[in-house]
This record gives sequence, structure tokens and C-alpha cells, in this order.
Amino acid sequence: MLRSLSVAAFIILILTGKAFAQDNRDTLILLNGDAVICTVLDTTNGLTSIKNPKNPRKNILIENDRIFSIKSQRGESVMYTYDTLIGNEFTVDEMRYFIYGEQDADKKFKANGCLALGAVVGVLSGFTGSFFCPIPPFAFTALSGIPKVKIKLNTVSNPEFLKHDPYLMGYERVARKKRKLKSLIGGGLGLVVGFGTYEVLKETGNDPWK
Repeated sequence: MLRSLSVAAFIILILTGKAFAQDNRDTLILLNGDAVICTVLDTTNGLTSIKNPKNPRKNILIENDRIFSIKSQRGESVMYTYDTLIGNEFTVDEMRYFIYGEQDADKKFKANGCLALGAVVGVLSGFTGSFFCPIPPFAFTALSGIPKVKIKLNTVSNPEFLKHDPYLMGYERVARKKRKLKSLIGGGLGLVVGFGTYEVLKETGNDPWK
């Protein structure tokens, strides 16, 4: 009985120790909206050194000008500075809203319409069997980022954010990027299917263009 209690106490100690270690980790908020859970070692000489989250035996160096802030149990330390001479056009508060927009778009904006349309363009283009069939899918990918992004309320973490232009800009930046990526994926897959179908028909003597 005593031995069982000792083993149980040891397991609890390990689990609580892990939880405590995780609670002590820091969070890097990058300017692109990414949040990196890690252990910060140093922030001097223009570089932030952190333990590699996937391999604690190795360290990673990140330029300080890529970091918005570092959050820890002691609070938040903002690394970003408003300085138009180096291209930082937003104030600290504006950049915070910009990052909120990036994060919301990254989590909630799907761009499934671009994926489907890209696939259709790819299939139709590939089915022509033309040497130039890759051009339409790539052209569609390039054009997919142009239309204005319609922000749906259910993709916004806080409706009040919509009142701030930097939030809208951050959201649109990521949304347009996801549109292009989904268009490229859909177009590529569609192109393979369309061209593959054309080749099969051609090999079986059923060339649709003869």
C-alpha cells in the first residue's frame, strides 16, 4: 500500500512538474501573426535566442524586428517600435490590431471557393492537352488575390475589431495569401486530372479533339 502511494505521488510530481514547466514557457508573437510557444534565452544584439520547441537541445535565432512582443508569466514585453524610417508605419496599438486581423484570417478564412474554381480551371485547361495548358491555372492564381475580401462576422474573434483599419488590412493580407495558395493547389490538382484524362482518352483512340 505504501509503495503504491509512493508511485502515485511520483507520477503526480512528474505531471505537475511538466505542467509547471509548460506554464513557465514564453509566447513570441511575430509580426506575421504567428504565435510561437517556447523558452526565450536572450534578446540582445538585435536577435532573440529561443530553445527549439521541437528539439530543446538546439537554439533558434530570430531577428527582433520580426517580433511584436514576448509574453511570459511576468507580463508582455513589446519589441515592436513605431519608426517610419525603418518601415514601421503603424503605432504599437495599430500593429496589435493588424496582427489580430492576421490571426483571425489564418484561423477562420477558408478560401474554399478559390480551391474549387482553381480545380475547374485546371481540369478544363488540362483537358485541352495543349502545351500551354498550365498558363490558365497560374493566371487564375495570380488574379485570385485581387478581388476585395469579404470578412464574415463569424470569422472575427471580436466584432469591435472591424472598426479598426489595421485589423482589416491584416485580415486581408492573410486572406489574399490563402486565396492564392488554395487557387494554386486547386489549379494544380485539376490540371493533373484534366491532362491525365486527355492522355487516357488519346491512348485509347478517343482523342476528343479529333
